[in-house]
Amino acid sequence: MTLPTHTVEKIGGTSMSRVAELLDTLFIGDRTGAALYGRVFVVSAFGGITNLLLEHKKSGQPGVYARFANNDDDHGWLDALTEVGRAMRAAHGDILDNPGDRSMADEFVRERIEGARSCLFDLQRLCSYGHFRLGDHMMVIRELLSGLGEAHSAFATTLLLQRAGVNARFIDLSGWRDESEHSLSERIAAGLRDVDLSTEMPIVTGYAQCSEGLMREFDRGYSEVTFARIAAHTGAREAIIHKEFHLSSADPKLVGEGAVRKLGHTNYDVADQLSNLGMEAIHPKAAKTLRQAEVPLRVTNAFDPGDPGTLIDDQPTETPAVEIVTGLKVVALELFEQDMVGVKGYDAAILDALKRHNVWIVSKTSNANTITHYVQASLKTVRRVARDLEALYPASQVSARTLALVSPIGRDLKGLRVLSRGLSALEEADIEVVAAHQTPRGVDVQFVIAAEALDAGIAALHRALIEEAPPVTGVAKAA
Repeated sequence: MTLPTHTVEKIGGTSMSRVAELLDTLFIGDRTGAALYGRVFVVSAFGGITNLLLEHKKSGQPGVYARFANNDDDHGWLDALTEVGRAMRAAHGDILDNPGDRSMADEFVRERIEGARSCLFDLQRLCSYGHFRLGDHMMVIRELLSGLGEAHSAFATTLLLQRAGVNARFIDLSGWRDESEHSLSERIAAGLRDVDLSTEMPIVTGYAQCSEGLMREFDRGYSEVTFARIAAHTGAREAIIHKEFHLSSADPKLVGEGAVRKLGHTNYDVADQLSNLGMEAIHPKAAKTLRQAEVPLRVTNAFDPGDPGTLIDDQPTETPAVEIVTGLKVVALELFEQDMVGVKGYDAAILDALKRHNVWIVSKTSNANTITHYVQASLKTVRRVARDLEALYPASQVSARTLALVSPIGRDLKGLRVLSRGLSALEEADIEVVAAHQTPRGVDVQFVIAAEALDAGIAALHRALIEEAPPVTGVAKAA
């Protein structure tokens, strides 16, 4: 049996904005000849472009999609699309020195932007007739716009590499002007069918148009799903995600550069917990794809090419330890109903309401007459859920308040007394604990504290459980 020799590697948007720096490190470095190849790169859009195309990921400021969907005025989305074109030209202008390359990239942007503009105008006209509803087509529009960003960055990066003497090849999975319908697997197979990995470096779009509709299920996590499916489809030796930082024991800005430790090695269980708390090493569905295909994942710092980064696989640890401390602000949705004891259906009704309003559940607890869900959503959205529940259960008391959830995580926390030590650390830092949760699996412990204490809580737990952690002796290893 021939072992796989190639890797599939993903570069995120922030790193893509510094792609010219990666030319002399990640892409080429000291490699020559055949050593340049055997690598497939899946790229995100340049930093900020997807925000302009859709909406700002953090602030919610509307981009082309949001303006078109809201249709506040007929030309709001048109102005936004023009701004995207300017931002794209500025992005590739920063990395392409050759006038001919810049001209080709400018023409690429013009063709894609004009095509998208015509499509949106045509759809607007079509939906002015009573038989067609704009809402029926919005997910398709969201996918079309998303694909523009990745196609642009992949095309510009290919030009950059070709100018540097690399036999790079632009692989566009965005389905632009493709009238045929493909599943994701078929789209990937068609895109890579005649690629020779021993002599070519494929630069692949992170967005792939397919019948499954990536954005419908994964929204802006689609590029990692594409990346994982390519790694699984090609039987990669390793899947690598290049970020602009190392996967570390905490945010260095919160605990100090000298206090953090690079993880080095962890497993998919830890990666799932991080994803649940909004600190994605990789999208959980992408992780599932890699696990099932038995492809190990590595997370590296794109700007520290000599460091192997952190390997993520299914191997248990030999030494129980807290590996990382992270957290996020949550809203606690609490339903109290005196008559709940012994009655079924309350939990299902709450889950239905949360799903209906598209609310992400981070954690939950319950007792005889109270169910509390800690969710990641705006307080305004959670209050809508609360009104639905009050209408369904008029005798209940439903409340919502903003809190923070901080969590020490590790492959094996058994025997470390993380719960009691964490409570002590938070008490010493004068941080009141609203709630604490620990599951028998021994992978994470969750502390619920005041929202304004989030950063201080992470720092206190990191100091007590990682920086000052005593050596572990006499603790049974995970089976």
